[in-house]
Amino acid sequence: MGKNITQKIIASHLVSGKMKAGSEIGLRIDQTLTQDATGTMAWLQFEAIGVPRVKTELSVSYVDHNTLQQGFRNPDDHQFLRTVAAKYGAVFSPPGTGICHQLHLENFAKPGKTLIGSDSHTPTAGGVGSLSMGAGGLSVALAMAGEPYYITMPKVVKVQLEGELTGWATAKDIILHLLGLLTVKGGVGKVFEYAGPGVATLSVPERATITNMGAELGATGSLFPSDAVTKKFLAAMGRPEDYVQLKADPSAAYDEEIVIDLAKLEPLAAKPHMPDRMATIKSLAGLKVNQSAIGSCTNSSYADLKAVALMLKGKRVKPETDLFISPGSKQVLKMLADENLLQIYLDAGARILECTCGPCLGYGGSPMSAGVSARTFNRNFEGRSGTQDAQVYLVSPQTAAMAALNGAFTDPATWGEAPAKPVMPKKVPSIRHLFVFPPEDGSGVEVLRGPNIAPLSRFGRTPDVVEAGVALKVGDDITTDHILPGGTHIMSLRSNIPAISEYLFTNVDKEFVGRIKQMDGGVIVGGENYGQGSSREHAALGPRHLGVKAVIVKSLARIHRANLVNFGILPLLFVDKADYDKVAQGAQVAIPAGKIKPGKAVEAVVDGKLKVKLTNDLTAKELDIILSGGLLNAVGASR
Repeated sequence: MGKNITQKIIASHLVSGKMKAGSEIGLRIDQTLTQDATGTMAWLQFEAIGVPRVKTELSVSYVDHNTLQQGFRNPDDHQFLRTVAAKYGAVFSPPGTGICHQLHLENFAKPGKTLIGSDSHTPTAGGVGSLSMGAGGLSVALAMAGEPYYITMPKVVKVQLEGELTGWATAKDIILHLLGLLTVKGGVGKVFEYAGPGVATLSVPERATITNMGAELGATGSLFPSDAVTKKFLAAMGRPEDYVQLKADPSAAYDEEIVIDLAKLEPLAAKPHMPDRMATIKSLAGLKVNQSAIGSCTNSSYADLKAVALMLKGKRVKPETDLFISPGSKQVLKMLADENLLQIYLDAGARILECTCGPCLGYGGSPMSAGVSARTFNRNFEGRSGTQDAQVYLVSPQTAAMAALNGAFTDPATWGEAPAKPVMPKKVPSIRHLFVFPPEDGSGVEVLRGPNIAPLSRFGRTPDVVEAGVALKVGDDITTDHILPGGTHIMSLRSNIPAISEYLFTNVDKEFVGRIKQMDGGVIVGGENYGQGSSREHAALGPRHLGVKAVIVKSLARIHRANLVNFGILPLLFVDKADYDKVAQGAQVAIPAGKIKPGKAVEAVVDGKLKVKLTNDLTAKELDIILSGGLLNAVGASR
């Protein structure tokens, strides 16, 4: 039987394990990326491993999150990242150059390669046929050190695209439609592979919008074939030599199949506060919009922003509606400037922001109190925008632009004829000279560290019996934003675990930090899909620093589960989900950690009398990592 694209890439990179869905496999990693919010910790971990030079084909350190240089912390971290990249052989992308996923797509992503990044939206590069996955920073550090990346062999879902988008429907509406069908946990343990005649109608930036937001499905990754469209894109980026054809065999089998008729799609929005709460724009007509924000790693390409400029030409946005424009890279910004499109934004009353993540993570551009914001971003979790009571709707650039012009959502039937999709110009400016490539020998480079960079925490072995109180009980769909909020002040502490740990769960339970300190450690109890969202390992490392020994939940998100393992926290699952209701906050729990076997149930004792069965989906390797106190301990013992 033939292979699908996912199987072909995995087969050519398989280091250990068998390609059987559900089994553990180890993959050779070709490329890595880090960004500054997670990268400082990843590079500190790389240093601790003790390898003198990165061993990947390419590793890039991007600065795109913490770019607001208010005080010394962020610029100090940038200085560290620049010098550590030079010493160990990584490319450095300075602040303001652009968003890591847009930049990587334009400059480095290659069909058929494997890529992991310390950012959950790394699957963006699947738009050119790269098997790209988000991971915790420690996993990325190990990949840079030449170690395999271990995942569960994913199921492969074929998404058959029929027909062609019509009217005002866009690529953003394709992934919003899929999220509405499957929910934010519908992709766990799966790679989504796009096929069918509709694929050829989508440009690489459109494909990247879909693969980027596939992260919200909880998917391991998303892939498009590498075809004539890919070839044209790579040639325009000045990289024709990077093109290779990559497609599924005609006889390839899939675990599941979904068919989407593109011609039937219409403009959609994800309602507050989850990316799968779908509604048609028509149904929202009349809802006042206080702010539109266009950009982020999902929708900040030249094509996206030119489409918006053409809609705004000769018009003025409503004075009571703010409009932010965030180009995804300086390449995009230069292309817009070359065509005098920036003038249109200025005349329309828009605010042009730096080429960074910015408002997507609450780094400026926050909505007014209780304000409605139409955003082209990928997440609308409560409080993520920087305004706790904001109502954030996720939409396409065209929908966001129309909302800014009208001051409200309106029926797309009133928008008139949709303009033609912009096409890439024949001459695309290069910005490769802005990247800082490492010297051949970095051994003499001094790594510069600011006072906010704290030493790595080291943890002891897991005891045979974990005895602790329930420090916190939470419900379903707890995101990493709930666990560790974003925002300018908190994110500037990403390189200082003791300091940032003081903010854990502050938007959920302000008493949590004080309580767990008094308890001298504890466990957390949660519902379904605990830990969904970003790859920030701080959402596991911070709790471990405060003494969290186990997380007991109904189900876990993939990356957060891996991060819990990496830092020695037991990720345990209720055998009977009804037992969730029997374990109260403050209860005392005894877990026989020494008796846990991979995939097997054990009995925990609650308050000295109630017996609750807990299970796990751990491999023997993962269990050894946890019992040793975390992955750094395990790696150190093996070297």
